[in-house]
Amino acid sequence: MALLSCFKEGTIEAGCDEAGRGCLAGPVFAAAVILPEGFHHPVLNDSKKLSHYKREQLRYIIEDEAIAWKVAMLNNNEIDEFNILKSSFMAMHRAIDDLNTKPELLLIDGNRFIPYEGIPHQCIIKGDGKFASIAAASILAKTHRDEFMLGLSDEYPQYNWAQNKGYPTAKHRKAIMEYGICSYHRKSFKLHFQGSLF
Repeated sequence: MALLSCFKEGTIEAGCDEAGRGCLAGPVFAAAVILPEGFHHPVLNDSKKLSHYKREQLRYIIEDEAIAWKVAMLNNNEIDEFNILKSSFMAMHRAIDDLNTKPELLLIDGNRFIPYEGIPHQCIIKGDGKFASIAAASILAKTHRDEFMLGLSDEYPQYNWAQNKGYPTAKHRKAIMEYGICSYHRKSFKLHFQGSLF
């Protein structure tokens, strides 16, 4: 099924999505992307359905051809302060704040959002598999976050973030049991329970 190029014709739309919501460590990233009218790429899809290689290829195509794009994040301490859901929305707001073209409509992946003042929004469940601009945002959020976590893995190689990117894999959970948590872990997440994880 081909992705839709727009929700409402003749409207400047920014697709918004996040990456890293389910991680035990690191920031949550979000992207806002405004694509040219009628933009199409045969490989473009929800970032979760693409290989690392295809995501990286598409990242540079999107960044080169988008009318405007921005990526923003909230770090693990901010996530602990505001909670992960609100932090995801705040990261989207930060990305929208920095766009050099003001959108007239925001297309949000998911079923909830904190309204952005002055710009209407439309929540779309599984929108990253339906609309090109949301798929593009999912790819930028994912690739920029992966790059960030790869950098952190040099500092803390024991957690295997180069592979798991902070997600709760068995190896990551085992490393937390063995080494404890570090300054990049989300302390508000249930990292320990009765001597084991989860």
